Parts: sequence; structure tokens; C-alpha cells
Amino acid sequence: ACVCEKNKRVINCREINGRCTCEAIGSGLTVGCDTLTSKCLLMKAEVAGSKSGRREKPKDAFEDTDGLYDPECENSGAFKAKQCNGTTCWCVNTAGVRRTDKHDADLKCNKLVRTMWIIIEMKHAERDAPLNPDSLKKFFMDTITSRYQLDGRFISNILYENPYITIDLKQNSSDKSFGDVDIADVAYYFEKDVKGQSVFHNNVGLNVSIDNQEVKLEKTVVYYVDEIAPEFSMKSLTPGLIAVIVVIVIAVVAAIVVLVLTRRRKGKYVKAEVKEMNEMHKGLNA
Repeated sequence: ACVCEKNKRVINCREINGRCTCEAIGSGLTVGCDTLTSKCLLMKAEVAGSKSGRREKPKDAFEDTDGLYDPECENSGAFKAKQCNGTTCWCVNTAGVRRTDKHDADLKCNKLVRTMWIIIEMKHAERDAPLNPDSLKKFFMDTITSRYQLDGRFISNILYENPYITIDLKQNSSDKSFGDVDIADVAYYFEKDVKGQSVFHNNVGLNVSIDNQEVKLEKTVVYYVDEIAPEFSMKSLTPGLIAVIVVIVIAVVAAIVVLVLTRRRKGKYVKAEVKEMNEMHKGLNA
């Protein structure tokens, strides 16, 4: 037996040729412990653990940007392009994030679209003085390359705009060589670390310390940019935007009613109504 330092969501660990190898919970697929486990297998293990009662369901599961669901994974550990929950299906990117509206089981997802750019945005707690930008950049560069084993060439930018810290990870499919960890897996490990839900065996999250000063992160948001734009329809508009559209429509209708009533008082009801309605339709169509 051996300990899988980079993934605690495993069973049946054994050392083979000096390498710790285990079975991922939920899928039973074999994973090596000398590198990061794919995000798809980690999510599947998390759901399996919640269902079995082995671990408490994460308190912020519904706040997670990509949402927690039981994914279908390829034998390689990659997400299948089409994911379903009962009779409802949707297409995802390589980070497992939904990129289409939800449809019935007939939905076609022709290929797994690659997430080529991941933006991790953090906000630190209020401080007496700003952080040193150079020290901050060095800390996150060293942490990402050592703790998460990502080649530094995939870290395109680390920006500090007090109190916001932004990290850009970029990795096209043509840039990624065999053995390179995926930026989607790095972002998942990183997000779990800063939220105190570390996937590493020692269960110790990321301690952000810059110039020997602990930095408390209040909020972390992850954004995904795909090689092909997402396919969302009007159904995906937020309630606030829909409310604005409804208000505009009501305002237009109210204006027409007022106009018709005004013309009626002047004894020009029929002619004015037809003329003004035609003008309004032309304006709306334009």
C-alpha cells in the first residue's frame, strides 16, 4: 500500500515499479499519484462520496462556477462532450463547464471544445497597505509551477490591482505536450485549495503568504474562455435582463395607448391609429 499525495479521493492504492497507483472513487479508473488527477474524475469522486455519506457535501457546491454534477468521463479521464442528468442534457468544454442550453437526450455534441484560457480572479481582505506586486507574482508563479506542476509557459499573466489578483492560464491544444497537466485541472485544484477543500492527501489548503505576511482571500471566481464561443440562447438571459426587456415592451405599448387616446379626443382616431402603429412597427423592426 502507498499514499496518493495528490488525490485523497482514491482507494486500493498500491506501489508498482516505484510508482503509487490507485483507483479513483466513483469511476474505478486507475490514476497515477505522481501528477494531478483529471477534473472529471475528481468531480465524479466528489459526487460518489456525497451519495455514500463518506463525506459531507461541500457547503458551497451550488456556488461553484461550474456546478457540481455527476459527470461522464472518458477512459482517459477527460469529460465526455455530452453530459446528462436524467433526460436533460448539455454540452461541456474540456473544463466540464456547460457551454450550451439544456436540452433533451437528442442533443448532439459533436466534439469536446477546448478551454484555452482560464482566468482566476481573487479578492483579498482589506489591508493597511497594498501587497508588493513583484513578491505576489513570484509567490503565485512558484506555487502554480511546483504545487500544481504546470509549466510556467502556460501562466500568461499575474496582475495585481488592489484588492484584486488575476491569474491568466492559457493553453491551446497545439501547445499542450504529452505529460503536461491541463490548465482546467490546475484551476480546479487551485480553487479547492483556496476554499479550504484541498484534494491533496494532507488536506492542507493553500497558505497565501507574501513577504512573510498571510493574505486572506475573501472571494475567488473562475472564468472560462473556449476555442469556440458558447451557444446560449435567450433562455439563458438573467431574470434582471428579461425584466428590463419586459419593461421596455410595456413602455412601448403604453406609449401607443396614450397616442391613440390623444388622437381620439381630436376626432382623428382611425387615421392616426393606423399611421402611428405603422410607424411604430417600422421603428421596432429597424
